[in-house]
Amino acid sequence: MSIKDLYSSGFVARNQGHFAAIVRVALSDGRIVEEEQLFLKRLANKLNIGEVVYSEILEDPTNYPINPPTTYNRRLERLFDLVRIVYVDLDIKEKQIAMLERIGVGLGFAPVNVEFIVQKALQLIGDGVLDVDTFSEEIKNMNR
Repeated sequence: MSIKDLYSSGFVARNQGHFAAIVRVALSDGRIVEEEQLFLKRLANKLNIGEVVYSEILEDPTNYPINPPTTYNRRLERLFDLVRIVYVDLDIKEKQIAMLERIGVGLGFAPVNVEFIVQKALQLIGDGVLDVDTFSEEIKNMNR
């Protein structure tokens, strides 16, 4: 196996894990509404996830590990995607927040801070922050 093959398979596994984490959040209220479905389709396309794997992940997202990012900026990008899927539903429940917090720990955020980070992330998306750069800057500077 070449280095390129190793890199490619690692990249694919990370994308699948990220997508599966988002599906877990979408399913945390027991259903996927039409807007969530559209978001998931767009995201799957962006992450190069084919129809077969897409269906497998929707069927059981727990079969795919989270694969935490190695940089803080990548963690924030993933959190941004996760929180956006929660806001698509517009009816945020405690189960969804708890799932975000668990996945946040899985992404590498410190357990002691994850509740505050998730609350700030939800607030930012609720306030209309729709670009990842502004989102990331606000999270990084939330204790100003």
